[in-house]
Amino acid sequence: MAEAQATLSPAATPPPRPRDPLAWIAALTGLFALLTGWRLGIPSIEYFDEVHYVPAAREILALIEGGHGAYRNREHPLLAKELIALGMAVFGDNPLGWRVVPWLAGVLAYFAALRALWHASRDRFATLAFGVLLATGFHLFIHARIAMLDMVMIAALASAAWNFAAACAQPEQGRWRLALTGIALGCALGAKWNAIPLAMMPGITFFLARLAAGRRRLFLSRRGAPVPGITLVEAFVWLGIVPLAVYAATFIPGYWLAEYLHPSPLAEKGLIGLHREIFELQSQLMTPHRYMSQWPQWVLNTRGIWYLYEVVDGAQRGVLLVGNPLTMWLGLPALAWCLAAGVWRREPARLAAALGYAASLGLWLVAPKPVQFYYHYFAPSFFLLAALALACSDLRRLPYGTWIACGIPAASAGVFAFFFPIIAALPLKGPNSFVTWMWLAGWW
Repeated sequence: MAEAQATLSPAATPPPRPRDPLAWIAALTGLFALLTGWRLGIPSIEYFDEVHYVPAAREILALIEGGHGAYRNREHPLLAKELIALGMAVFGDNPLGWRVVPWLAGVLAYFAALRALWHASRDRFATLAFGVLLATGFHLFIHARIAMLDMVMIAALASAAWNFAAACAQPEQGRWRLALTGIALGCALGAKWNAIPLAMMPGITFFLARLAAGRRRLFLSRRGAPVPGITLVEAFVWLGIVPLAVYAATFIPGYWLAEYLHPSPLAEKGLIGLHREIFELQSQLMTPHRYMSQWPQWVLNTRGIWYLYEVVDGAQRGVLLVGNPLTMWLGLPALAWCLAAGVWRREPARLAAALGYAASLGLWLVAPKPVQFYYHYFAPSFFLLAALALACSDLRRLPYGTWIACGIPAASAGVFAFFFPIIAALPLKGPNSFVTWMWLAGWW
């Protein structure tokens, strides 16, 4: 009897497992889709880098329809431009057709990022706080409404993170989750080369986890983290070979359309030769640009980019890319906290947020590209906001910490509402209206 009572005592029962907030995530995703999709066709002109990518997609569309055209925007891979062209084929060569694929990619990135944090942390509060912070962080909102390649890349990276985290949390799904991870990584690379450092992280993580376990059969053991039941050799297939195969497959339409391209770099140089040209174009000296910046300015949020500021659609309108000043600055100590907690308390989600930020930002410390822009901070901002959400969850352990933890996402939403006219191209009163939002000299 005593043994039975001990077995049933509260101290002996396992802690309750947190419930999956899938319904809340779906609801937040729906709200985000409505918010970003509202007035998607305004401005009705091509703006900022749309002037490069929409014409490139237009040429692809013309080739698909049996015409002849030029191979535009050679410095980037094909996938994102192909998808923008697909949107134009379905909805027409108009603002909706240009932006529908980035909008869908933004919605996917939002949902996938929240699922990734949930599977990595099993923290309901952090996941939902991340949902508010991400939706109101400016970067994702702005890029879900413009026809640029970055949104497709980010959606693929977020999908890879989601599936890799789910494979680690639910090993019974490990094989097909890792396969989806590899496919998503290949798509990210096929959209933009900026994905390279993050595309390497799942494979490196898997290798280091098995190496740390000290298994005698390092390559063939199925035991241990991060995904029990999967050998290191099989993981190399899913996380190494599959991404490269998918990436190469994204160029297949280029071969198919080669007879119509004048000239056709794929037909003339082959895939390897084309990549030499891409690298040369990416690393060549570029003309200094008014909005060029460097990574310390991105980290401190001191240099923005005006994607648009002109009279269009009957009113003065603007789109200013800066980060939400509240969360971009609060996120920096949160990253330091997550790094410390991840190392000393061995908390994988917090360590992943800090290391993901370092990897995605670190590319721009060594990239042979002399002219850089704040939109390169798009990927690091995801990790920074995830770190802030996890730090908010930890704050609840302090006296009055729950009020602070809830207040930060609420304040982020308030700042987002204040900046909304200047990030959503709403009608402004006049040409000097931008002064209202110029908190720093570098935002002018």
